[in-house]
Amino acid sequence: MTSCDSQRPPLKIALMGLGRAMMEDHYPVLLANPGLFKVVCACDLVKERRDLVGRDFPECRMYRRFADMLDESYVDLVLIATCSADHVAHALMSLKKGFWTVLESPMALTAEDAMVLKGAAVKAQNRLVVVQRGYFEPDFMLARKMMSDSRLGAIHQVRVRREDYIRRDDWQCVKRLGGGAAYYAMPDMILQALKLLPFPPVQMWSELKRIASLGDSEDYARISLKTREQISADVEFSGGVLPANRSPSFVISGERGAFKVSPGASKGVLDVIDPDYRFERRRASVRTPAFTDMHEKIAVARIPVSLEGAGEFGLPAFWRRVYDSIRTAAPFPLSLEDSIEAVKFAHLMKKTSPFGK
Repeated sequence: MTSCDSQRPPLKIALMGLGRAMMEDHYPVLLANPGLFKVVCACDLVKERRDLVGRDFPECRMYRRFADMLDESYVDLVLIATCSADHVAHALMSLKKGFWTVLESPMALTAEDAMVLKGAAVKAQNRLVVVQRGYFEPDFMLARKMMSDSRLGAIHQVRVRREDYIRRDDWQCVKRLGGGAAYYAMPDMILQALKLLPFPPVQMWSELKRIASLGDSEDYARISLKTREQISADVEFSGGVLPANRSPSFVISGERGAFKVSPGASKGVLDVIDPDYRFERRRASVRTPAFTDMHEKIAVARIPVSLEGAGEFGLPAFWRRVYDSIRTAAPFPLSLEDSIEAVKFAHLMKKTSPFGK
């Protein structure tokens, strides 16, 4: 991301909620690009956190109440990274004032609330953007590219994985505050799966578990989606996997082999039947089979694949697209309907699992 744009002014941003998502993820990007972003307001109950912002932006106005901050008319954009259970209420307040609103995922905890937000966004001239950081990650971008690679043959399954080992003790592991992997991890991963699948899913199966978390909500979530064309997506987040046991972030399986890529990587590998190899002609038979091994000696190729060019990934790429959408009216690559669809599946996981209630 370029740090200066001489043709257009920086976006004047108000921060709501100075927790980990804000200060460890978004704030460094905003701070590193003064030509694009300027923090002019910040709101949090904890003074020490407001002081952190004040050291970098001495002219920034500080607030303890969100409603008071929204009275500032010179703000271009409000970034909301509060407790998941408060996302809808805070986004509605911001949209009612007519501000561009960037809302951390999940956009809502229920499909019904997601539709309420959609209605408010339409009234605010579609000024709502949901943070779906996974869409901008290099491993996903490479996986999306490989979905059309003919060397895989006909694709029948997509696997999406995020794994960690963490004994969470924050509000994200408390059910009544909207915690749980179905909400803090799965909307992003489900959206990735939906964007990889060539057709919309018509069947779903899911499960939730608690493995290492110290709270009462799940830190393991898995959902399987299937299309009418029998292409399936298996999506799994686990907070109880040790480093030595972790899987690729994406595996795309086809009739001639598979593509794999590691988390955050822009390079992966195809393990496929050699594109130049041709099978001997055979046909199925109902006769009694001979005592022979039906396995063939198949020529297999391992082919490195990568994204072209360096490019921007992750939250820097996300924020560049937000800037371009507001300052140049460039279309944002994700629609609000994409985020709503992901929330619908996350909500279904919670509703249909005894552990999610």
